[in-house]
Amino acid sequence: MRGIVNSTLKLYLKSRYKKIEYSVQHAHVTQSDMLENLLYLAEDTEFGRRHKFGGITKYEDFRDQVPLCTYDDIKPDITRMMHGERDVLWPGQVKWYAKSSGTTSDKSKFIPVSKQCLKHCHVKGFWDNLAILYKNYPEAKIFEYNNLVVGGTLYDFEPFPETRFGDVSAILIHEMPLVGRPFYSPDFETAFMKKWDEKIERTAQLASRDRDIGSIAGVPTWNIVLFRRILEITGKSNLLEVWPNLEVYLHGGVNFEPYRAQFEALIPKDDFIYQETYNASEGYFACQNDYSSNDLLLMTDCGIFFEFIPLEELESPSPRAIPLNEVETDVNYAMVISTNAGLWRYLVGDTVMFTSTDPYKIVITGRTKHFINAFGEEVMVSNTDKAISLAADAHDVKIREYMVAPIYFGEEGKGGHQWLIEFEQAPDNVEKFATTLDKYLQSINSDYEAKRFQSMALEELQIVEAPPSTFERWLKSRGKVGSQIKVPRLANHRKHMDSILSMLDNQVTA
Repeated sequence: MRGIVNSTLKLYLKSRYKKIEYSVQHAHVTQSDMLENLLYLAEDTEFGRRHKFGGITKYEDFRDQVPLCTYDDIKPDITRMMHGERDVLWPGQVKWYAKSSGTTSDKSKFIPVSKQCLKHCHVKGFWDNLAILYKNYPEAKIFEYNNLVVGGTLYDFEPFPETRFGDVSAILIHEMPLVGRPFYSPDFETAFMKKWDEKIERTAQLASRDRDIGSIAGVPTWNIVLFRRILEITGKSNLLEVWPNLEVYLHGGVNFEPYRAQFEALIPKDDFIYQETYNASEGYFACQNDYSSNDLLLMTDCGIFFEFIPLEELESPSPRAIPLNEVETDVNYAMVISTNAGLWRYLVGDTVMFTSTDPYKIVITGRTKHFINAFGEEVMVSNTDKAISLAADAHDVKIREYMVAPIYFGEEGKGGHQWLIEFEQAPDNVEKFATTLDKYLQSINSDYEAKRFQSMALEELQIVEAPPSTFERWLKSRGKVGSQIKVPRLANHRKHMDSILSMLDNQVTA
């Protein structure tokens, strides 16, 4: 029976792929139509009336009349929407909100997910992704077996219970079409458990008995934790001994390369399919369509109008965004989106570079600010600045400078963050200071807090004390001198950290 379902859906996805081809080949027309449709749908909203959407006839009008914005700019509007107000940023009442790590002032931010966004952005992007996968692998059998997904958790918004929020993965699972439900693993009761340790354990117990897992999806961090527990339960040496039909891993959210070797050891299969997606809380942006390359095909027909700001212009008083038809390859851009959930000229915070303009393909180059997102924790420099300030006050410590880098998963160990701190006045006990700093960072960033829960995914942060003038000497060794030169406090790699640690080691042995 499932073989018939797979064959039927394969035909459907084949026809769907033709529509994707059209949007790729006519990306400029698709984007122009997208902007026109978004403005038409929202012209009677409070935001649409405020910015005279009804009178906008071309992109230049839109750019001139609607200001660029960040989350903090529209937070008051989103708060009103979460309390049930209608027709604010998007028509009607928006009941779903995707929760992600916060801004300078907030632990979490809440991104509206309208009915249109759910159906014509997130869900559409998922099906388009499968259409691309089946185009490349026509013999795939995703719908003959179960798909294992460790999603997030959902919560009611207490001031207005009709509003619900949670990870976008949890929203998608909750709103999963009926056709997909028979193929989902674990069960829905497990999927929405609020305690991560219990969810992981129950998922591991259920999944270890399910011989029909054919595909897995989700952020690598939690999957690694889950897989190790499954191998403990089963006593098997790799996942193919548990799930002989496993053929696909759909991943996104963090850089996969640091995890690839571990996945290849866990899944020793030469023709195993790794499919990368770029599905953020704000929308479905891109997905991999060429498995020999790591760049991603920009999805121009998923409810989003894209603009791009050259990164060097971002801090100017009036940064000028450009539409898709003006972008160039090999230029770092800050991405700006307008969506069918009411985000208007919204700075996502991601930076991308185009590797091709025919078709439009991108690589994610980082964030507009220093950050670490090696494990899905999305820690920003504003988070670490605040956490270390609070910890320093608590321990009567003075900090001269610091740097943070990820510690990637080892074969047996867990991941974490390594802090290199140059103290002006050091703590009496560095380990206690580390514990305090870690707790403050959890209180400030909800994604970091989730990954730190009972040390299931991330261990407590580690501190390495740096001798006086360490950062100054390191910058000078790299030719970085002057009043405007700053230490890159956060990096989503270990290049800077390892460079400094190597410098210190060489000084000790010299």
